[in-house]
Amino acid sequence: MAELLKGAPVVAALNEKLIQKVTALKEKNIKPTLAFVRVGERPDDVAYENGALKRCEKIGVRAQRVTLPSDISQDELLEMIREINADTSVHGMLLFRPLPKHIYESLVCNALTPEKDVDGITNSSNAGVFIGKSIGYPPCTPQACMEILDYYNIEPTGKKAVVIGRSLVVGKPAAMMLIQRNATVTICHTRTKDMPAVCREADILIVAAGRAGIVGKEYFRDGQIVIDVGINVDEKGNLCGDVNFAEADPIVKAITPVPGGVGTVTTSVLIKHVVEAAEQAANRKG
Repeated sequence: MAELLKGAPVVAALNEKLIQKVTALKEKNIKPTLAFVRVGERPDDVAYENGALKRCEKIGVRAQRVTLPSDISQDELLEMIREINADTSVHGMLLFRPLPKHIYESLVCNALTPEKDVDGITNSSNAGVFIGKSIGYPPCTPQACMEILDYYNIEPTGKKAVVIGRSLVVGKPAAMMLIQRNATVTICHTRTKDMPAVCREADILIVAAGRAGIVGKEYFRDGQIVIDVGINVDEKGNLCGDVNFAEADPIVKAITPVPGGVGTVTTSVLIKHVVEAAEQAANRKG
C-alpha cells in the first residue's frame, strides 16, 4: 500500500508558522486582512468562503466579506476592485470565479494590483511564476502541491515529473514551479499520444485532469509520487480525485488522498500569501 501524503500535518506546520508571523505583525499594529469578493450565491463558493473564514479566524487574519448581486455591472465590479486596491488596510483579495457571463473575467481579474493578488489571477502574477520572479503570488493550488512535496521531504531536483493538465490555474504553473526546483518536466493534455506510457516514466506525477477517476493503473509504476489535484463527486455522491485511488494504491510509493490532500492545504496557502502580502506592505511602509 502507498504512503498517504495527508494534508492535515502540512496545514498544522503552516499554521504554526503563520500564527507566529501574524503575532509579530500585530505587534506593529498591522492586521493581515483578506477581502472575499463573491458575485452571486453559488453554493460551492459559499461553502468554500465559510471554510476559509474559519481558517482565517484560527490564524488571526481579518476577513472582509464583499457579497455582490449576480446582476452587478462590470463597471460596478471594477470600481469595487479599485476601492480594494486603494484600501491600505486590505492586503489580499480572493475573487470567486467563474463570474457571470455578462462580465469580462480577464479584464476584472487584471484590475487587481499584483501586490494584493494572493490567488494568482492576474497576468502579472502568472508572469512571475513563468520567469521565476516574485510578482504577485502564484495560484494557491499548485503552490499547495509544492508545500506537500516539501513537507514530506520529496525533492524534485533531478527527478522526472509529469503534469496532467495545462490550465493556468494548476497545470502550467505547477510545471513551472517544478522546473524552478530543477525537475525535468513533461506536460500532458488531451492531445498527448500514449499518455499512460508518458506518465509511467514520471518520478513525480501531478494530476489535474478534471475528470473523476480517469487516471488508472496503466499510468503508474512502482516508486512514484502521485499528487491528485482533482476534486469531483462520483456517482454515489462521494468526493473523489482524478486518480482511481484503488488502482493506484497498490502500485505507487505515495499518493495524496481525496478528500484530505491538496484541497486541505490550498486554503492555508491562500492565508500564507495574505500574511506575506501584509509583511511586504509593512516593509514598504517602513
